[in-house]
Amino acid sequence: MSLINHSQAKVFDGWHKQYIHQSSTLNCEMRFAIYLPLEATEDNRVPVLYWLSGLTCTDENFMQKAGAFKKAAELGIAIVAPDTSPRGEGVPDDPEGAYDFGLGAGFYLNATQEPWQEHYQMYSYIVDELPQLIEAHFPVSKRKAISGHSMGGHGALTIGIKNPTAYSSISAFSPICHPMAVPWGQKAFRNYLGEDKTKWQQYDAVELMKNHLVTTPILVDQGNADSFLTEQLKPETLQSAAIGAKADLTLRIQPGYDHSYYFIQTFIDDHLEFHANYLKSE
Repeated sequence: MSLINHSQAKVFDGWHKQYIHQSSTLNCEMRFAIYLPLEATEDNRVPVLYWLSGLTCTDENFMQKAGAFKKAAELGIAIVAPDTSPRGEGVPDDPEGAYDFGLGAGFYLNATQEPWQEHYQMYSYIVDELPQLIEAHFPVSKRKAISGHSMGGHGALTIGIKNPTAYSSISAFSPICHPMAVPWGQKAFRNYLGEDKTKWQQYDAVELMKNHLVTTPILVDQGNADSFLTEQLKPETLQSAAIGAKADLTLRIQPGYDHSYYFIQTFIDDHLEFHANYLKSE
C-alpha cells in the first residue's frame, strides 16, 4: 500500500510526519500523523502509542496541542494519531451538519446502518488496517498501547478492552465512559448501529467491563471542572464497573481542570510514562 508524505518537521531530534493513503477499510482517502523518536531505526524498532482524538478533531489536534514529543523522545516511543472519521467526496455527514455525528465523529465503531456502513468502519481501521500499515512502513515494533480523549477516550477504552492481547496498556482523558447512557453516544449508536441495544453494548466501556475479563492496566484522568462531566462523560459508571469486574483501573479526578488540551498538556507526561512501563516490560 502506497503512502504519500503530506508534511514533516523535525522535533526533539525525531520527526513528526503526516501521510495520506487510500483506506480499503473506510473506502476513502485517509490521513494520519506519526512521531518517530531519534532512536527509531530498522535495527531498533520502537513501541507505539496510538492516540484517538475527540469530536471535531483530526490527526493534527493532539500532535500540535498536547506537548507530548519531548517525553516521547525521552522514552523512545512512537505516537500515531489517525483521523477521527472517514472523509472526502461521497462520505456522508450529519444531515444537519452537527458536530457530534458524521464527519469528525466516527466513534471508533463499525457502522451497520445505511448510508454509514460503506465508510464508517473506524473500529476495523484502528484495530487492523492502520497498525498493519504502520508496522509495514515504519521502524516500529508490534508492542503497542492505546490512549485518547473524550470520544477518543471511549475508543481507547472499548478497543483496548476488546483486544486484550493487542495493547499493553490503556489510558484516557475525559472519556465518554458509558455512551449508551448519554446523548452523544445515543445519537451516534442509533444512527450507526440501529435500534438494537445489544449492538450498542459492543461499543460501551461500562458494558464491556461487565462481560470481559479485563487484565490490561487502565489510567483515566478527568477534570472536575469539565462542562461535559455530568451529562456526557460519567466516569463514576466506569469506576463502578471496574470495581465489579476487579479491573486494574486508576481513575484520577483532577480539581479545576476542564475538557481542553490545557488539561491534556498538564498530564500527558504521566500517561506516556504509564504506557512506557508496560510497552518496555517485555
